[in-house]
Amino acid sequence: MRVLVVFSHPCPESYNAAICKTVVQKLEEEGHDVRLTDLYAKGFNPVMSQDERRGYHAPEANTLPVADDLADIKWCEALVFVYPTWWFAQPAMLKGWLERVWVPHETFEMPTDTHPMRPKMHNVTHIAIVTTCGASWWISKLIGEPGRKIILRGIKYLAKPGCKTLYLAHYKMDTSTQSSREQYLAKVKSKVASFLSR
Repeated sequence: MRVLVVFSHPCPESYNAAICKTVVQKLEEEGHDVRLTDLYAKGFNPVMSQDERRGYHAPEANTLPVADDLADIKWCEALVFVYPTWWFAQPAMLKGWLERVWVPHETFEMPTDTHPMRPKMHNVTHIAIVTTCGASWWISKLIGEPGRKIILRGIKYLAKPGCKTLYLAHYKMDTSTQSSREQYLAKVKSKVASFLSR
């Protein structure tokens, strides 16, 4: 399977970086064709400029600022997002990537008076999130997990009907232990590999 791993964390020595390395290595071991987009390492600019916003609805022109990233999401069959949950959602870097790359006319058709928004990313059949959360499970649920919903509801809507999803989170990350982190890495290896075999 063609898998795009999208990683968002500013520190290469972070636990999230270790998670990303684990994900990529396991997927490659399983024989998947993997591309890694490390948003901080590549210097992705999450800020939409005035000119870009003014041309956001213009077919073809709106693809020019993000052509390489757009090509990646059109190439893949599976998306795996690896990031820390900050303030119950994605880091601003990743949110900016979603806003700038998932442009109309390429990933979806804009709604009209007679038609709702129409998804165009039917190449995507699997979407996974692998994240860490400072909050506990029940606090995350109480707040509503907006970051989870943005991807597993919003982005999923643009994917192939019946797209399979997976959500893995290490909750209470701020009070995690060496043991809990090792257990989570083992869980990530097992769950991600089995998820993409379905």
